[in-house]
Formats: sequence, structure tokens, C-alpha cells
Amino acid sequence: MKIFSNFESGNIHVVKAESPENIQLTIPADNQSDIAQWFHFRLESQPQVQHQFQINKLAKSAYPEGWQDYDVVASYDREEWFRIPAEFDGDTLTFKVIPEHGSMYFAYFAPYSYDRHQDLLHQAQMHFHCQLETLGQTLDGNDMSLLTIGEPAEGKKNIWIIGRQHPGETMAEWFIEGLLQRLLDDTDTVARALLDKAVFRVVPNMNPDGSIRGHLRTNAIGVNLNREWQTPSMEKSPEVFLVRERMLETGVDMFLDIHGDEAIPFNFVAGSEGIPSYDKRLASLENAFKQALLTITPEFQDEHGYDKDEPGKANLTIGSSWVGEQFKCLSYTVEMPFKDHNNQPDEFYGWSPERSVAFGQDVLAAVWAVVDEI
Repeated sequence: MKIFSNFESGNIHVVKAESPENIQLTIPADNQSDIAQWFHFRLESQPQVQHQFQINKLAKSAYPEGWQDYDVVASYDREEWFRIPAEFDGDTLTFKVIPEHGSMYFAYFAPYSYDRHQDLLHQAQMHFHCQLETLGQTLDGNDMSLLTIGEPAEGKKNIWIIGRQHPGETMAEWFIEGLLQRLLDDTDTVARALLDKAVFRVVPNMNPDGSIRGHLRTNAIGVNLNREWQTPSMEKSPEVFLVRERMLETGVDMFLDIHGDEAIPFNFVAGSEGIPSYDKRLASLENAFKQALLTITPEFQDEHGYDKDEPGKANLTIGSSWVGEQFKCLSYTVEMPFKDHNNQPDEFYGWSPERSVAFGQDVLAAVWAVVDEI
């Protein structure tokens, strides 16, 4: 029996693995931080034998409440990711599996590989409306890639969409894959109509270093990018610095920052009601966007989510708050679950890459619903 994490986005520490019935693990923290939550490893062992895993010391993980009612994601072929039931006692996550084959992957959520990221970028650039550009490099020397879709022209709106500021929130890039599929589909009338009215600027992965390193929430040196938007720097947060500089050049009429939430088993959005310049216009835009999504798909709801910021009390180091205040625009954080969307549960898959892709496509229709007003 062997356990591996010596691959891209791999992350696990083997405390003890004396027998298939007693595999003791812990989760290493992101580099230069105390944030531990993302795991991704491979088991190579005898098939048709029960294996019991225990991931320990989770009371001190980044989001202990994220383990309650959480089921582990697993795959044999790295294409289909299904759920394995797990139990959490407040500190230890325990799950059992009888592998059907000799090698099996486990992860916190279905990974989105750097290779797939590159495929997404380069397949998108094949579309005549789409251009791929490297804004600069990260601290580990990876590319900060921007897709520009649509021809800039006077009167057109500038819509920015970014994902994976927190790299372990891989559902964000699955979502963006779905959104791009629809936006670049010449037979889709929503996409064609939107590109007549707007230019989209899309950063599918804001944090390639953390993605490759197997981090949940931070970049190469333990910096949470979604707390860097007021004063980013090339020394600490080049990812935000480069994207923000381009935003200041182009302007922003609408901003969506795509994330995943560890604890809340629902899809929801978080708005900018706490920014100093929030007014009736922004409130109306937010409500119109939410109402459109509620009409379009049962995968969205507006009852469960984060507590709203008090007026004037928004944290302007957060991406959606800084953008909303800087550009006085519709600015939302879109959250998806690591667990399941409890209004439409799926016992076998939970929230999944496929559902993230479909949700991204649905959100594009909600953008269409408000594009004339932004």
C-alpha cells in the first residue's frame, strides 16, 4: 500500500499507514501560512479490500465547519469524481472505501489542473472574438493570463470575471469553463447578443502558484489575494496588482469574482451593500441580477449566504468591494459549495464539476438580463 501526493496540487501528510484499516493522515498548511484545508492524494493498494482513512487535527483547520456533512471526492480515472460518505467528530474526518481498482484519487473537490487551464485558454483563443494575453508573471514564474472576448467599441460595456483567487476553490474555474463555452458558442443567441453590447475580460485562474502548490487559499508566499485589492504589490501579490492595473485602464461596468465556500451548502452571491458609494441604483442592479438567476435556474437561491455588511463598513481590501467602490458598478462575489447545493441535492456526486460548468452557463444568461442597465 502506497500513498502519493508528489504531483501538481497534491497535498497530504501520512502519519501512519500500517494497514488498510488504519490510515492516519493530516493536511499540511499552505506555504508560509496556517491555512490547512485542501487535500489531494493517490492511493495505490489491493483492490476489493476495505480501507479506512482518518484525517486528523481538523479542529485546527481553516474552516472546521466545512467538514460537517462533507463527503470526500474520489476518482479512478480523474474524469469522473464521485462522493464517498464521511463522518466528522469535530476533529477527525473518517471515511471507508473498497477500491474497485489498484489506484484511486481523493481530493477536497475535483481538481482543475494547470494543463486543463492551458487548454481552456488556448482553445478559447481559437475563437475569432477572443484574444489571449499574458499580463505578467507570478512569484513562481507562472503566467497571469487574460482572455479578452469581443471587440472594444464606444458605448460597449466592460465586464470582468475572475476565478480562483483562492486556488483550492476549483469549482470557480469549472464555472468559468462553462461560461466561456457558452460565450464562445456562435450558435448561442445570448452570447451573440451580449458580445454586441459588451467586452468580456476573463481571468480563469487568479492564483496559478497556489493551484500548482496545492494551497487552499493563498499564493506562493502565503498571501490571501482577496485581501490585497486596496494596496497590491509586485512583491507580495503580483496577481492582483497586474489585473487591477488593467482594470484601471479599461474601466469596469460589471464584476463577478467566482469562489467556493467550505461551510454553506448552497449557491449564493455576496454584494457590495457595505461600500461607501452604495446607492439605490446599485441595489436595483443587484436585485435584478439575483431575480434573473432565480428565474433561470433552481441551482441558485437567495435565502442562505453571508451576513450583509453594514452601510459603509465593507472591507475594501476584498476584490468585489474594491471594484464596486472604485468603479461604482455592479460587483458580486459568486459562491458555490464544496459540499452540495442542498436545494437540489445529489447523493452520488454532490456539487460537481459538471454542475459548476452548467451554473457558469446559466449565470451568463443573468448577465444578459442586466447588461442594458449596468
